Amino acid sequence: MAADVEVMISGGGPVGLMTALLLARGGVGTLVCEAEAGIAEDLRASTFHPPTLDLLAPLGLAAPLVAQGLACPHWQVRMHPGGERAVFDLGALAGETAHPYRLQCEQWKLSRLLLEALASEPNASVRFGTRVAGFSQDEDGVTAEIVGPAGCESFRARFLVGCDGARSVVRQGLGLPFEGQTYPETTLLATTTFPFESHLEGLSNVSYCWKPGGNFSLLKVPGRWRVSIYPREELSVEEQLAPDHLDASLQEIVPRAMRYEVMEARPYRVHQRIVPRYAVGRVALAGDAAHLNSPAGGMGLNGGLHDAFELAAALIEIARGADRGRLDLYDRRRRPVAAEQILVQSDRNRARMREKDPDKRREALAELQAITRDPARLKAHLMRSSMIEGLRQAALVS
Repeated sequence: MAADVEVMISGGGPVGLMTALLLARGGVGTLVCEAEAGIAEDLRASTFHPPTLDLLAPLGLAAPLVAQGLACPHWQVRMHPGGERAVFDLGALAGETAHPYRLQCEQWKLSRLLLEALASEPNASVRFGTRVAGFSQDEDGVTAEIVGPAGCESFRARFLVGCDGARSVVRQGLGLPFEGQTYPETTLLATTTFPFESHLEGLSNVSYCWKPGGNFSLLKVPGRWRVSIYPREELSVEEQLAPDHLDASLQEIVPRAMRYEVMEARPYRVHQRIVPRYAVGRVALAGDAAHLNSPAGGMGLNGGLHDAFELAAALIEIARGADRGRLDLYDRRRRPVAAEQILVQSDRNRARMREKDPDKRREALAELQAITRDPARLKAHLMRSSMIEGLRQAALVS
């Protein structure tokens, strides 16, 4: 059967669109199917690490993304309300990256840049309001059933890529287990224009904070703060999303006479999961379809984008004559990074911030402060937490 396209991608989030752009610029024909009607401007990831910006730069995407975000030269772990803190200065990475800072910028802004770039690529097309409903594969290709405005149609591709998120239809179609766990707590994410930086001395744009009996995080993006609140266990999520309870949670951070203006709020569950294989035959997975992790540390989106670069490189090489086993190298390079670094570090970050014992908190903070005072330890810590080390280790795998 003749292929309608070289690569079909299920999922038009930043990972799917990035994979498509890389393939198109490598001369590989690509179709992206995205179930949503367009790019959703909702509360998702907002942190871009230095090596991700380094990867975006040659594509002409780093500079316009930086222009729409906030460059954060340092991040911190902080005691509240006392203000004792460990501040991690990303300037220590100046010799290792062209972008020695975290960029705080909503992921949909990257998606819009990618969509704009794809519009000028003759090898790529994007269909919104269209989903991959199922597929089968054989030795020569993949036949996918897609459902869109025109109804259901059969589409033939040489390869299928699942970038369709935590509930991935592609992963389910492969029959792969999604091994791991779902943490017991539900987190509330709210945004507000209140200037926390004017009331909390020395606050970084990325701040992870302990408070009596709990914790919260403050991440700034242009024009607003994103506040992650870890709810009180005796109240239901629905109760805590009510305006009065949400305001009370924010009042615990900075008390004020007026109510907080909350612009957006939503609950989310945190998962730590990974598939046993990133590729089966002519079908591969990337991003949340392949691995999920705690958002503590901002590694999920970045890890997915790193997947996209390695997977696109593999598919381009195959299109140019390499053996299909090149997908096995994609698996060997990316899966261990997710399993041994991204999931492990994000789980450790979550566990540290969920610690409620005051003495253990002080011990943890003292250790973090000791790291920040030692240049060698600081750089090593930032190389891991900024995901530079993981990318370099993956590149050495053959």
